[in-house]
Amino acid sequence: MGKRILIIQGHPDEQSFNHALHLAYKKGATRAGAEIQEIFVSQLTFNPNLRYGYRQRTDLEPCLIEAQNKIKWAEHIVLVYPVWWGSLPAILKGFFDRVFLPGFAFKKRENSLWWDKLLSGRSARVISTLDQPPWFYWLLNGSPSDKAIKRMTFDFCGIKPVRITNIGPIRLSSEKFREKWLNKIEDLGALQK
Repeated sequence: MGKRILIIQGHPDEQSFNHALHLAYKKGATRAGAEIQEIFVSQLTFNPNLRYGYRQRTDLEPCLIEAQNKIKWAEHIVLVYPVWWGSLPAILKGFFDRVFLPGFAFKKRENSLWWDKLLSGRSARVISTLDQPPWFYWLLNGSPSDKAIKRMTFDFCGIKPVRITNIGPIRLSSEKFREKWLNKIEDLGALQK
């Protein structure tokens, strides 16, 4: 029986390789019987600025309420995005700032440094593209986006395990290289991991 899988697409360009990776994962997961829902962050109409931080609540736009419902529905979350300046595209970072709120994704305990992880019971796969080899991103730069997503976002909210697939370098890659990765990602989708 297939899992309930939410694919979050973080690349704003629909012609990007990230979108091809998204479709490859979806194809494999669908073939394996998964139920799929999707969020294309760049198509959402919302203010990405968490204007008051957590001091004052900013009302959620309808598309962000729908995104929260999809996250609650999901058993497995797949996040696809390009690494830009060692981080996420700005609109994707704004999406996490606005959606993964206290009371939805986590809850701070009163008079304590600890918190409750409100999204436990879900797993995740992160697929990111780089303009450098993944080993270089890890060894020389410390994989900052991987740490931000895996440890400081998903794990903080209880989503685990989080598996990461870094693909690169993309900018100078051959058609054969890209095709190989599309096949690998389709296989991951079929495994629903």
